[in-house]
Amino acid sequence: MPKKQNEPRIHYTLSIPKPHEQYLHIACSFDVASDQVEVFLPSWRPGRYEIANFAKNIKGLKIFNEANECVPFQKSSKDSWIIDCENAKTLEINYQYYSKDLNAGSTYVSEDLLYVNPVNCLLYTNESFDAPVDLQLAIPENWKIASSLEKKGLLLKAPSFEALYDSPFICSKKLVHQSYTIGNTKFIIWFNDLKDIPWERLLNDFERFSKKQLEDFGEFPSKEFHFLIHTPPFKAYHGVEHTNSTVIALGPCYDVFGRLYPELLGVSSHELYHVWNIKTIRPKEMLPYRFREENYSRLGYIYEGVTTYMGDLYLLKSGVFTLNEYLKELEQQFQRHFDNPARFNTSVGDSSFDTWLDGYIIGAPGRKLSIYVEGCLLAFVTDYMIRKATKNNYGIEEVLKRMYQDASIKDVGFDEADYQRILESTAGISFQNFFNNYFNGVHSYEPILQDALKYFGLEMEIKDSSLLTESAFGIKLTPEKGKYRIQSMALGSPSDMCGLRNGDQIIGINQMSVDGNLENWLRYFNIADITLTINREEKIFNQKLPVVHRTFFPKYKLRVLNKPNHLQSTAIQSWACDGSL
Repeated sequence: MPKKQNEPRIHYTLSIPKPHEQYLHIACSFDVASDQVEVFLPSWRPGRYEIANFAKNIKGLKIFNEANECVPFQKSSKDSWIIDCENAKTLEINYQYYSKDLNAGSTYVSEDLLYVNPVNCLLYTNESFDAPVDLQLAIPENWKIASSLEKKGLLLKAPSFEALYDSPFICSKKLVHQSYTIGNTKFIIWFNDLKDIPWERLLNDFERFSKKQLEDFGEFPSKEFHFLIHTPPFKAYHGVEHTNSTVIALGPCYDVFGRLYPELLGVSSHELYHVWNIKTIRPKEMLPYRFREENYSRLGYIYEGVTTYMGDLYLLKSGVFTLNEYLKELEQQFQRHFDNPARFNTSVGDSSFDTWLDGYIIGAPGRKLSIYVEGCLLAFVTDYMIRKATKNNYGIEEVLKRMYQDASIKDVGFDEADYQRILESTAGISFQNFFNNYFNGVHSYEPILQDALKYFGLEMEIKDSSLLTESAFGIKLTPEKGKYRIQSMALGSPSDMCGLRNGDQIIGINQMSVDGNLENWLRYFNIADITLTINREEKIFNQKLPVVHRTFFPKYKLRVLNKPNHLQSTAIQSWACDGSL
């Protein structure tokens, strides 16, 4: 029979007694008010629209009552447990969570670092989801804590699980930070164990793009925002958005302020823009987030595509990037689009829905698009269409601002009709054909991209790839210990025509070992007489490549026209707004 209701509050203690084992030890205690309670672990995390099955990292789950007696339980699904607690007033759940991956979205344990993304690893109950949560950290007292959560010593407090799951934190002895303030909002940048940080340059650049974004939206949704930046010694590029913070992983650490500095600026601006676009305004299917199941949406071209476009554009608008630096970023999106044959087969709306199927792996060749790439390019074209229709008075930033200011969208989320309605009210033209043909269709982007480029006084130069494997034979390769693995092939190319496969390994050419020098050997031999030695699933064979008289995988470069006309000069000045031309 039901018990007397108690305050539904959960208290956690997190510890890392054996950090070399990379298990986070978790103790969860709470009062119970019924004879049976079910506890859950989320199946996915916001920002990564796929089922993650975090429960696969849990081991040693045990449950005790207030008398320290074992309490029976059983699994009710892959990531939920039913506990029989007829004679218990309180429960304590003990378990360990394997934490070996250092990226922006996982949980990580080492001898000198604890990074916790609570949505990965902390259990909840339906009864306590909206109640306060306490986290006691059993870590060395000289470790610092980087987090947007309320802190009292080593105790962190969240008003609900919704807030907790949106509030990752980093603990380490070597954390450093500095801050800047815009209006009533304080922005804090955190690094861990990183040498020679150029704080003056960094703060100046971050403040400029932050200020420009805030100016266009009119306000910032929170009073404090944290950039939590991992800089591992290995190659990494990853960012995850949260309402009051973002976590970024960028490496290797020695190049963060060198070759990787534009990437640091780009991902940071992108994740900041997400505070408005997905964390504050959100598709109806995700408001609120449902953590136990897929949150299907066809609108990834808005919450990721527009953010990808605007994140980089704000670096131009704020003067952090020059126009040439910005165009280098945009032309990468052009290249990825034109290199992907799936643009002929599927829409970006369908690809958004299917991120829950296989959105973050290469998957079946030619089957899907990237919501980041395609959404970015369609946002670029949408921006051009609005500016052309309004004589450069408005751009796509006005559309997102109006969505943010729409109280009904904040309350219940938006759908495609809302986005189209606000686009059309801003531009004063119909977008119906655009939605039919591009967001939900497979029409070629090239004509509309050329129109947008021309409007801004830009042009796209197309030239052959300098790699013969790409231009002559239509193969994209991944180097692999002196050999080469086929990553993709162009339709109708010699590699396609002779029956090579994705995944084949090229180990020789004309009876010579490639030994990391495939391009040099191609230039040494007559490309009309090339025979490759292939390792396919441990079977070795030779394959002669046919000759065709055209090229494949061309390279796309964007540049400003030498003599733009007055209308083009006006358009690009309005578009680049405050950027260095």
